[in-house]
Amino acid sequence: MGNCQLFTFMLVGIIAMIAYQWMLSGPVHINNFSPDVEYDYIIVGAGSAGCVLANRLSEDPNTTVLLLEAGPVDTKSEIHTPLAWVSLLGSEVDWYYKAVPQRNAALASEDQRPYWPRGKVLGGSSSLNAMLYTRGSPADYDAWAEMGADGWKFEDVFPYFLKSEDSKLGEDSKYHSTGGPLTVSYPSYSTPAAKAFVEAGKELGYRVGDYNGESPFGFSPSQTTIR
Repeated sequence: MGNCQLFTFMLVGIIAMIAYQWMLSGPVHINNFSPDVEYDYIIVGAGSAGCVLANRLSEDPNTTVLLLEAGPVDTKSEIHTPLAWVSLLGSEVDWYYKAVPQRNAALASEDQRPYWPRGKVLGGSSSLNAMLYTRGSPADYDAWAEMGADGWKFEDVFPYFLKSEDSKLGEDSKYHSTGGPLTVSYPSYSTPAAKAFVEAGKELGYRVGDYNGESPFGFSPSQTTIR
């Protein structure tokens, strides 16, 4: 990318952030909690799962739902600007957890305890994950089921991934679908370094392909929840 292109790219990003902040300059109205009101459902944590659950339950106008979140509303412009995600790490919308000591990893971290960012904001960790889309390894879901989490085998949850997805990946695959509320796409812009990264993996003999498809392993451009 030339200097002129880089400047234009950065300028557009800055203008978008300013415009979004201006749109959010008005008051934010939140339903106040009242201890005198009874609720049909109380959901603790307005992360990805909590927000989806609250949305689905409140589709019934006769149902009352209380959604509790320790952090603020997601009005920070950086949350809605993928390029600015790194500024959210260690901020007031991050719990700033540390993982347990590792034996063979996090060698540069104090006590080998890596930093583990978790969202303390409406939207939870999905508000500070650069809008990346990764389902995780099917083996993990199957392991949870074996440990007693009934209904959490990957074959059990996979239909719901499909139901939620509106894929713009351009791939005709049984692992993706369209028509759901969550857009999944490849970034519209890719740096030469990102392309070289994928090509390097291919040259070394690694699998190159959809990590939300047949296998979670290999090299691929990132998938995102960006329209």
